Amino acid sequence: MNSDNSTERFQKHVSADKGPKLARQLGLFDAVMIVMGGIIGSGIFMNPYVVARQVHTPLLILGAWLAGGLIALMGAFVYAELAARYPQTGGQYAYLREAYHPSVAFIYGWALLLVIQTGGMAAVAVTFSTYFLEITHLPLNNWVVTVFALGLLTVINCLGVRAGSSVQNLLMVLKILAIAALVFCGIFFVAEPHGIAGPALDQPASLGLLVAMGAAMTPVMFAYGGWQTASFVAGEMREPRRDLARGLLIGVCGVVLLYMTVNFVYVYVLGADGLAATQTPASSVMRLAFSERGAKLIAIGIAISTLGFLSQGMLDRAARLFRDGRRPPLLQGRGVAGPAHARARGGDCAAGRARHCDRAFRQVRADSQLRRLG
Repeated sequence: MNSDNSTERFQKHVSADKGPKLARQLGLFDAVMIVMGGIIGSGIFMNPYVVARQVHTPLLILGAWLAGGLIALMGAFVYAELAARYPQTGGQYAYLREAYHPSVAFIYGWALLLVIQTGGMAAVAVTFSTYFLEITHLPLNNWVVTVFALGLLTVINCLGVRAGSSVQNLLMVLKILAIAALVFCGIFFVAEPHGIAGPALDQPASLGLLVAMGAAMTPVMFAYGGWQTASFVAGEMREPRRDLARGLLIGVCGVVLLYMTVNFVYVYVLGADGLAATQTPASSVMRLAFSERGAKLIAIGIAISTLGFLSQGMLDRAARLFRDGRRPPLLQGRGVAGPAHARARGGDCAAGRARHCDRAFRQVRADSQLRRLG
């Protein structure tokens, strides 16, 4: 009952917002592409070898990726419910503000601006520039390519949400095709695959095995991270209650399917020991399939993947959350929990300011009269 009242109160605040509105132009397909684009970066092409160094059998390797997918899916169910209850731009910022306190959301917004968003995008941009220069052999410095890529995506997103979403969808489709090509080539074009036969466990069930599995889950969860950022574009979706919730679930399920098939191919072609021995398993698989030409093709796929991740980061995180938090609640006065609350109490605040100004004016006039008498 309390949660229903809280939801109704939140919706009244949202409906009372008379400020500029974002264009609602995104649908279910856009939501799915944003969710998948926020998850699939360069991690799936590199992190599997870290998992294989912690657990050493095909069953445990695939089990770690499946467990990570189930955890991400449970999180997607939670965010789907939040998206249905609070379909507002800002995502986690709005959830933290309404659930806990405006100060928590305020700190999160600054952390996203100064550390989370900027640091993550910088790292991915450097990865893109490295692969781009490896493919093209242009006589440029890494930072030049990095700045150009970020600038180009910024200009595209400034053209509007439809332009940014179209580019994001295109890059996401190319990313899926690159992963599908990797899976297909690994299964059908590698002459002598290692296979996945072998013992289920590399050591007896014990605390040590549990610790190893926990260590393997760290890169797995890193590779699955990012699906929650799709909630930032709720204010630009035509039907956020329906499409964002469905997009979260469909997108996470799609990523789990892709990750499981890719890791199956890694283990099938390279074996658990071979996977642990290479830091670039995708390139190793394609090199076995098509020699150096295959390695170059997957490098193009990784470059597209990182560029798509950057595009998704700009589309669903930065500007949308910072727009929602453009007037920090901490600076709006005590007892005011955010812009919507301030607008709801606007009449009371205006009356209070008028009374305060009237009292101040009378005090100044009395002081001047006393000075004249003195």
